[in-house]
Amino acid sequence: MGVYADLYRYRELFGSLFHRELRVRFRGSILGLGWYVAYPLILMGVYTVVFSVLWRAVNVRYYPLFLLSGLVPWVFFSNALQSASRSLLTNAALVKRVRFPRQLLPLSVMATHLVALLVMFAVLVPINLVLQPETRTTFWLIFPLGILLIAVTSGLAIIVACANVFFRDVEHLVSALLLPWFFVTPILYTFEALPGALQRHETIIKIIHYGNFMVPMVEAIRDPLFFGRVPSAGDALYVLVSALVSLALGALVFRRLDDHLAVQL
Repeated sequence: MGVYADLYRYRELFGSLFHRELRVRFRGSILGLGWYVAYPLILMGVYTVVFSVLWRAVNVRYYPLFLLSGLVPWVFFSNALQSASRSLLTNAALVKRVRFPRQLLPLSVMATHLVALLVMFAVLVPINLVLQPETRTTFWLIFPLGILLIAVTSGLAIIVACANVFFRDVEHLVSALLLPWFFVTPILYTFEALPGALQRHETIIKIIHYGNFMVPMVEAIRDPLFFGRVPSAGDALYVLVSALVSLALGALVFRRLDDHLAVQL
């Protein structure tokens, strides 16, 4: 896993790239880091009005908190993936001019979204602890689960960044897939809350659950953060395997394509 060990070996370079990305992202912005809180809150407000107030499709106590517990990991994952897909192209001049660990570019972009993840958890966790005392004994599980979420995103960030150099449609494909991907991930709802879903469509639910790695990820994080319960062993194991596979595939793809990136750019 030398691809990821370079994060430590070249930590000063990684830090410089990270700070540059953060400055560029919020240059001229009034709210700055406040946007990291505002965006999920805006989504939460819209979805709460539509699904819980107007449509009344979901009947969950503290539905806004339920939404946020799923939106926070999803927003991090989706935004990091979209930004990372363009990271090598937007830094083409740097890649062609200097030889350095190029995987640091998509990883530094992803790290800027990690700040958003940490800020949102810092807001969400205390509110949950106050309103839902049952989460006080389980909330700490979001930290190891959050590390696994970061691992999954890191591997995929490297893959889409490299693939986009060779096939420029990749960033558009990622953007197009994220919307339907969002709706087949139980962020706005739970499978149990869907009318008759488990009774009439059990096979489809299982296919979605285990065919979409973000389903066990979101549910594993939501269980201790919102419901105050330990994630199922199956979901926890699935998330761990997903993280390891993503990291391994990211390293494999990068090693195969690294020598050709500058030429393609």
